[in-house]
Amino acid sequence: MNPTSTTGSQLGQPNATAIFFFLLFVGVTLAITWWAARKTKTTSEFFAAGGGVSALQNGFALAGDYMSAASFLGIAGLVALSGFDGLIYSVGWLVGWPVVTFLIAEPLRNLGKYTFADVVAYRLKQTPVRLSAALGTLTVVSFYLIAQMVGAGNLIHLLFGLSYEVAVVIVGVVMILYVLFGGMIATTWVQIVKAVLLLAGASALAGAVLYRFGFSPVALFNEASRQYGEQVLAPGTLVSNPVETVSLGLALMFGTAGLPHILMRFYTVPDAKAARSSVFYATGLIGYFYLVTFILGFGAAVLVGRQSITGVDKGGNMAAPMLAEVVGGTGFLGFISAVAFATILAVVAGLTLSGAAALSHDLWSSVVRKGQAPEHEQLKVARLASLFLGVLAVVLGVVFKGQNVAFMVGLAFAIAASANFPALLLSMAWKKFTTNGAVASMLTGSFSAVVLIFLSPTVQIDLLKNTSALFPLKNPGIITMPLAFFVGVAVSLLFPEKEARERFAEVKHRMHVGAGKAAAVPVAQVPSVSPGATPRPTATKA
Repeated sequence: MNPTSTTGSQLGQPNATAIFFFLLFVGVTLAITWWAARKTKTTSEFFAAGGGVSALQNGFALAGDYMSAASFLGIAGLVALSGFDGLIYSVGWLVGWPVVTFLIAEPLRNLGKYTFADVVAYRLKQTPVRLSAALGTLTVVSFYLIAQMVGAGNLIHLLFGLSYEVAVVIVGVVMILYVLFGGMIATTWVQIVKAVLLLAGASALAGAVLYRFGFSPVALFNEASRQYGEQVLAPGTLVSNPVETVSLGLALMFGTAGLPHILMRFYTVPDAKAARSSVFYATGLIGYFYLVTFILGFGAAVLVGRQSITGVDKGGNMAAPMLAEVVGGTGFLGFISAVAFATILAVVAGLTLSGAAALSHDLWSSVVRKGQAPEHEQLKVARLASLFLGVLAVVLGVVFKGQNVAFMVGLAFAIAASANFPALLLSMAWKKFTTNGAVASMLTGSFSAVVLIFLSPTVQIDLLKNTSALFPLKNPGIITMPLAFFVGVAVSLLFPEKEARERFAEVKHRMHVGAGKAAAVPVAQVPSVSPGATPRPTATKA
């Protein structure tokens, strides 16, 4: 079976079906936003949906947050262009979820309020910890936004015939409307709708591919091997260096447990049990989806052809829409493209909300206002922060035009695994962890990851077109994550903190037992307690 030529493809021309489904999705989600805006009157509702999201709903929303443009467009493209090696992203992202289930979900829900910084700062000094955590959060959010905005720009550019820059602006405007008015309630339901659409669309596309091969994945893989050689089914094409492979794997596995927009979702459920259950649901949905994207990648390589894919987009990001056109015609192309666009919009909204939480809750309310900001002021700052991040997303999308979105998200995971995960884990698991240790760990993780990414072949060779790079690895996780752990431990031992050590028993108690919503007690009434935390349980209560 020879690859189908894309001559006469509707890509790059206005597609009536895509426009219809795109407008339908935007219309439905804006209606959801209008409904959510009427329910969003407090910061708790803006950042955490008032804690009223069920475990199943949050599971779908988590899956929606995670099944991003990098998953649908990026992984399908990587598998199409490199074969078996593209699976490393799918596997790496999926195996991160047991880490979240067993180490993060329940303690995070019991200890925090809106952001992961609530947990790290629970027994430490507020100002330095929240400043450092906000820096890490905003760095991760920025890199993740790049991937989503690049995918969105390419998609709308190819579908509607608009310029890439105009497409990015359209995504930014619609996303700002979601977050600015609907907050977490709107974002959650947009994620749920998007997750259902994406799972249905990807399943239909995979079914159409397998139909061509008698519903036999083996026949599909054999055809890929016939066209491109046996190496397409073997590792080593995309990541040939074993150190590079381990580095990428570490970033993808542990980066999940440091992603601000994922961690933030655990505050939307009523209790720790629901947080743990939502991870169970999300893992099943995400695992199924990644199996499907593997079929899509090989299907695109066989039915569309690598030359045709790279001819449309050198990063391979349009492999899935092109495959949809080959197996289902222009109408199916329109539907799948609209689903991909919905995917991007929803994820960008979640990212923007997590960045706004860092700016509003961690920096303004906790650091600048020392926990004394009135409700209306917090909400106003949160919305201004959302607007700022929306504009930033547009700028980043324009600057990083042309990068493969899955690879860009891999870099975001490296920063999350280095800047956020070590400090989060040490704050919950190690009695001797101190404020200085937390700050040093987060700053080291953030700066080392960003610097090494800048010095890596990704930026120096691919982006800046230099002939060589000072740092040989494309993903720095194998260096930066252990370094962040080491620095956090070493600085904590060098500068011990008695109060932090004494409050560890309280942290352990609340991690496992819980104490209801952290927002239950106004900070102003308990000045000795961290902003966003509840008072220490007395011996009698314990």
